[in-house]
Amino acid sequence: MEKQTILVTGGAGYIGSWVVKDLVEKGHTVRVSVRNKSNEEKYKHILDLGNNNLGSVELFEADLTKENSFDTAAAGCDSIIHMASPFILSDEKPQENLVDPALNGTKYVLSAATKSGTVKKIVLTSSVAAVHGDTIDMQEQGLSEFTEEQWNTTSTLDHQPYSFSKVLAEKEAWKISKRQTNWNLVVVNPSFVMGPSLAKISNSGSIDFMNDMLSGKFKTGAPDLNFGFVDVRDVAKAHTLALENNNAEGRHILCDRSMNVMGLAKIIEAEFPKKYKLPTMQSPKWLMTLIGPIFGVTRKFVKRNVGYKISVNASKSKNDLGLTYTPIEKSIKDMVDWMG
Repeated sequence: MEKQTILVTGGAGYIGSWVVKDLVEKGHTVRVSVRNKSNEEKYKHILDLGNNNLGSVELFEADLTKENSFDTAAAGCDSIIHMASPFILSDEKPQENLVDPALNGTKYVLSAATKSGTVKKIVLTSSVAAVHGDTIDMQEQGLSEFTEEQWNTTSTLDHQPYSFSKVLAEKEAWKISKRQTNWNLVVVNPSFVMGPSLAKISNSGSIDFMNDMLSGKFKTGAPDLNFGFVDVRDVAKAHTLALENNNAEGRHILCDRSMNVMGLAKIIEAEFPKKYKLPTMQSPKWLMTLIGPIFGVTRKFVKRNVGYKISVNASKSKNDLGLTYTPIEKSIKDMVDWMG
């Protein structure tokens, strides 16, 4: 691919940092949007990437909640990778802190792309949360696996609001895309992301979850919750492959393997024997229903998610993008090593 000027929104974040690393190593000029330029601690590692590679990094201040905020950063760009969106698994103000930034931010970034007159491609970071909501969805829909054809229809503002925000944002992106002819849209839908961070400080639900695992929060018993998992570096690679591939189109589920929390604990224990306070047994569902609210988990969530298997089909990412997956054991080992 010819050298480009590429805007990466959320480029200082957990996944975004790896995307920026890939792009500058290939010699591209990468514009990174940050919410607050004065908070250098959050983006210094990104500037360092630009100093040590073929490409370069330029910093722009932009806010997902402010209209026209991305116009300057997008002006003159060839492509945009839109990753900025809150990843908070539970929040007391979901409309304000999850839905509004995800939905309006997508509108503002895509509007900036159209106004630029130069942007030809947008790669949007969505989530498997836009494909399915509760794990029981697979059973209720009579499916043996989820594919890119499915959409999450069960999440709401009050039930799984993070997932709801991803559905609204991705659907809005496809709507806007169909109304214009300046640029093409490609979407990636990662499963639960694991792996090390390039930043010393990283705000991510993935890292919060791993902290809970290592600190002993689930020591008395692991909930039988099943997730698809994928390496953060593979997610970054999928974005660059989607950008480079002229034939890439539609949605792309990203997943190496699906397993439950006990499966994750067993991998950590095998890599780091007796080092962490990991669960050795599974919590019964009735107990989760009883104590779930203490952990901020609703009884409805427990009823519709605990004890149900999940399977997602990631073959499109392999066949169309050429993505090769990192074994999740390596993702987990590298993540725990990074967390110390």
